[in-house]
Amino acid sequence: MKKSILSLALLLISVNVFATETKLMVRAKAKDAKFVGSSIGGAHVMVRNTVNGEILAEGNTRGSTGNTDLIMKNGHERYTQLSDDKTAGFMAIVDIDEPTFVSVEVISPINKKNASVRASTELWLIPGKDILGDGLVIEIPGFVVDILKPNTHQYIDLKSIPSSGLPIEAHIVMMCGCPIESDGIWDSKLMEVKASVKKDGKPLGEIQLDNPAQNTFRGRAGITEAGHYKITVYAYNPQTGNTGVDIVNYVVRD
Repeated sequence: MKKSILSLALLLISVNVFATETKLMVRAKAKDAKFVGSSIGGAHVMVRNTVNGEILAEGNTRGSTGNTDLIMKNGHERYTQLSDDKTAGFMAIVDIDEPTFVSVEVISPINKKNASVRASTELWLIPGKDILGDGLVIEIPGFVVDILKPNTHQYIDLKSIPSSGLPIEAHIVMMCGCPIESDGIWDSKLMEVKASVKKDGKPLGEIQLDNPAQNTFRGRAGITEAGHYKITVYAYNPQTGNTGVDIVNYVVRD
């Protein structure tokens, strides 16, 4: 028994002696926008050994969304670093004793479940060969779309709906939380934002949503009958291919 314990201890010691600390900086970057950081809750990162699925490192990106001018306005030459020491990222630190093929999965933004995207890639980690600077940048496509009006499963009296129609309101931002507004860096005039309405499963049509204020999109749906309704709000930018969707169900009663 003592011999077995001694052998195990020696094995653990030998593993620790030969394992080398290796750093991998992982960043999540919103498509057509900036890095996913603390302001929107961060992106969740998991680094796994592809052979056995073991999680070697796990955590959330933290920090700022980055320098707007550098990322969005300036031309980028080869080797241009887009991040600095304040830019959001997750430093994965793993101990490996031989080149290890890993998968890196990012769930972003982690706190917006209706908009979270899972994106992943694979790469070799070599003991002691750190990957720093911008590190491994994983692109996160889409928009974060939140329908504010009507509410999920809201009961609405038919007689309370104004003649101008039922108000529809959505809050939409880039996947990093960056703002969308008319003539802004993320220009709402380049986007198509519409609400699709169904009553009892049957389509009633689409409604254009206008952008009267930053991140805010509004329209009105003509509702004349009681029933079970579903509203799907989508955002689409044909220049970038970015898309985002949110859906609510509500009830109109007599």
